Amino acid sequence: MKSLGQLEAVVMQRLWDASEPLSVRVVLEDLRRERAIAYTTVMTVLDNLYAKGLVRRHKDGRAFVYEAEQSRAAYTSALLDDVLDSTGDRRAALLHFLGRLDEDTRADLRGALGQTDDGSAR
Repeated sequence: MKSLGQLEAVVMQRLWDASEPLSVRVVLEDLRRERAIAYTTVMTVLDNLYAKGLVRRHKDGRAFVYEAEQSRAAYTSALLDDVLDSTGDRRAALLHFLGRLDEDTRADLRGALGQTDDGSAR
């Protein structure tokens, strides 16, 4: 799973929060509420995300519109799996992580584990 650069992460947040595919122009206008940014920069970021397989696009008139290839939760899950794969001992890493969780988060985790048969989300 490819990690995101700072601007890529901001753009992906916009796509994940959107209820429909977004054009470069729509993403640009949203980002300009927080920062000065060029159209070509946003277009390049979306093209890079497309090349990484993180977004899909299709033509809408003369322009492309973009949407996330997977949900935010699925992306985060894949990142966590990559991190665990990079350790020499997945079990030790998980135990250390679990030891750092507060009780509310542990309860959330127990509930999530109760919703799965084979470790995959339903």
